[in-house]
Amino acid sequence: MPPSRPTFVLAFVVASTLALRAQAPPAGPLDAATIDRWMTELSNWNRWGKDDERGTVNLMTDATRKAAAALVRDGVSVSLSRDADPIKSADNGNPLGFAMIATAQDPDPFAMETLTISFHGSAYTHMDALSHMYYKGQGYNGRAKAGVISATGASANTVEAFKGGFVGRGVLMDIPRLKGVPYLEPGTPITPADLDAWEKQAGVTVGSGDIVFFRTGRWSRRAKVGAWDIGTQMAGLHPSVARWLKSRDVAIVGWDGHGEVMPSVVAGVDFPMHQLLLIAMGTPLFDNCDLEAVADAAAQRKRWTFLLTASPLAVPHGTGSPLNPIATF
Repeated sequence: MPPSRPTFVLAFVVASTLALRAQAPPAGPLDAATIDRWMTELSNWNRWGKDDERGTVNLMTDATRKAAAALVRDGVSVSLSRDADPIKSADNGNPLGFAMIATAQDPDPFAMETLTISFHGSAYTHMDALSHMYYKGQGYNGRAKAGVISATGASANTVEAFKGGFVGRGVLMDIPRLKGVPYLEPGTPITPADLDAWEKQAGVTVGSGDIVFFRTGRWSRRAKVGAWDIGTQMAGLHPSVARWLKSRDVAIVGWDGHGEVMPSVVAGVDFPMHQLLLIAMGTPLFDNCDLEAVADAAAQRKRWTFLLTASPLAVPHGTGSPLNPIATF
């Protein structure tokens, strides 16, 4: 016999309240013990077998790629990459080295240069492979740092696991637009409630195999106020968002900085999102994307999903790669 209406309404209210509590950030400061617990609760270790090196990219399938290709209507492509910067600044401690080795003064018919780039950090648009970070001596799928990382690079979980590149549905979550501001101020956390609100406003539901980009407006703020050290002050994702991403089976996460709230909201843990995503969940990261042009293109079309393509360099033993993600509407 079906429940009476009052009982049904009460059950619905209770279930809704529990769901909201599950997504809301915990009250008060987080600590390392909380992150330790989430490392276990959100783990994808052995989900795709003990030898897996691709993590959540396994969620990008032939079907998701075909569906993403069908999103192209206008044929307009927009880069999500920041220009490589040769100028040292507060957020670029290792500027691009650019040296010409064949110029108009040489008899060689070609013009050539040598590039020197230290891409991990705050300046370059790049990908973090799953060998990039370790916690208590372990990386994704339980691989020990001591057995993986040496002077010759990484022996597992390398960027070469992604040599085939990425083709999937890109989803932009434009949180400054949600809040009616040009950019988020440093220290502002993005919460699961913000993501739910953006989905409702944009008419988008994040799903399995998606490549999700989070805009804080970093580059708009930098253009207005100048460079600052995002290692100490930055808007970013509250660590509770990791559970939200796991529940949606997101394949890759990108952002316009390093994705972390700075100063950290977790006592004793500086990069909780990197830790939870790279190590526990096996989710590659696209750091320092420039999301201003794609945000404008999406707003113009009122369409926040697009075909996303990206290809890392096939660097043997590499822990990441410079990257130029392309959104096509």
